[in-house]
Amino acid sequence: MPKAQHPLPGRIVILGAGPCGLACANELDRLGHRNWTLLEAAPTVGGLASSVVDRAGFTWDLGGHVVFSHFGEFDQLLGELFAPHELLHHDRSSYIRFRDRWVPYPFQQHLHCLPQADAEACLRSLTHACQQREQTLPTDTDFATWLQAQYGSGLVERFFAPYNTKVWATSPEKMSASWVAERVAPVDLDEILAAFYGVKAPMQRWGPNSKFAFPSVGGTGEIWRRLGTRLGNRVRTRAPATSIDPGACLVRLESGEAVPFDQVVATLPLDGLAAMTTTSPLDVREAARRLKHTTVAMVGLGYRSPTLDERSWFYFPEDDVPFYRATNFSKYAPANVPGADTTAFSSWMTEISVMPGTRVNQRALVKAADAALRRHRLVPGLAELATAHVEMIPYAYPIPTLDRDEALALTVPWLEGQAIHPRGRFGTWRYEIGNMDHAVKMGVDIARRLVTGATEELLSSQDAVPVGSRS
Repeated sequence: MPKAQHPLPGRIVILGAGPCGLACANELDRLGHRNWTLLEAAPTVGGLASSVVDRAGFTWDLGGHVVFSHFGEFDQLLGELFAPHELLHHDRSSYIRFRDRWVPYPFQQHLHCLPQADAEACLRSLTHACQQREQTLPTDTDFATWLQAQYGSGLVERFFAPYNTKVWATSPEKMSASWVAERVAPVDLDEILAAFYGVKAPMQRWGPNSKFAFPSVGGTGEIWRRLGTRLGNRVRTRAPATSIDPGACLVRLESGEAVPFDQVVATLPLDGLAAMTTTSPLDVREAARRLKHTTVAMVGLGYRSPTLDERSWFYFPEDDVPFYRATNFSKYAPANVPGADTTAFSSWMTEISVMPGTRVNQRALVKAADAALRRHRLVPGLAELATAHVEMIPYAYPIPTLDRDEALALTVPWLEGQAIHPRGRFGTWRYEIGNMDHAVKMGVDIARRLVTGATEELLSSQDAVPVGSRS
């Protein structure tokens, strides 16, 4: 009996030219399926991974991006787009500012670097937490409870609670712990004790970004500019979609144009996607509206002064600093400053998280960020400020709230049933798979699924329904 063939996907409309949408289009071409159109609302491609050049000639990313990978598909794409010499490679060197000192990251693995009283308090509560760890936490545990159980009150009070509150603009009590995975470093009490008592050196750098790459020119956005150029005129910028009509199989644009589709791959935020889908029922829209996210102000500060600091980035849990992270951006690539002259210029990229709708005084943020960099001696006190560039990122990070998974379980399957496939950081609304390499993998996976029927490897099977079915 002949094997049943996978039905052809027909015309595919991709919404959003970020890493996920571009990777999807690229994979469709590779598979020989050229019946696709990619629509991007912005003037340029790249989405959250874009880069901009300000009037003074400084290059800025939209937040702290570095290039590392869990997936061969992402590695292959970089190899196609860049010659080896066009990517600069770095060993991560990151620190946390605590009281009067810099503590190496991860904080919990370097208690021996803290003031003695703080170190002893952290160690006591951490030891107690480790002794109690055989008590299994419920799967729906909130993030605050998980942190207490994992690290103890000393570490939570000094670092985890204040830092995570700054990052998420939300208290850990209102967040789920289901997202943690490799995002929060584990602890090995024996190794921490050995380092504390000077028996052995601290453990090796932790995490998938302990080594990272960065484009030599153009910032992170150069990756996506090159891919967009390669894909050609089927990538349409300045083409914002206003509605999706599953019954008529049409995506309607702000211009009035109607674009027909058989399948939609949507990388725009899930709450907006549900609202713009004309047939979405009330319970789906309400579930999507419950999803929460942060807005981030990226304050880029360029100085007419070189930096001798070789460290990569810094975390700031304490509330005397407005930003939660500062990136030594001229270290990533000399071309991030005018004329690639790091003997004359330096640049620092800072990130401040707020809840959507918060009124932000950009001048005040610039002044506060500049003062904090000088106060903590990352910038010389007399260095001339050559530029200050602010980028407001309305959708920065999806917040893993306590009811997120419940909302996703209602929203995503319904959209899939309309042949609308939400993917990418804000399509899936999962911070835990929100890096560039995850986005590329999702784009590749959905392209393969639509064309060949292959199972998506990154997303769990519960999110998918058979291609072409409509409820």
